[in-house]
Amino acid sequence: MNKEQLSKKIGKRIIEIRTLKGLNQSDLARACGKDRQAIEKIENGKVNSTIHSLYIIALALEVDLYELFKFS
Repeated sequence: MNKEQLSKKIGKRIIEIRTLKGLNQSDLARACGKDRQAIEKIENGKVNSTIHSLYIIALALEVDLYELFKFS
């Protein structure tokens, strides 16, 4: 799996969790201290997120960081 594929899989997983929690991108962005466009880029796999950014997103989603990597 290359970087782009991994970023897309993580982005899809963030969307899944965010949707299950009843949050929209703006809600998640606010909780992370980011703007909505940044969350959109992460969810679409357009950026190679740092582990720190993913950690902040996991905290905002109230899940452990490893949950963002649980995909098939």
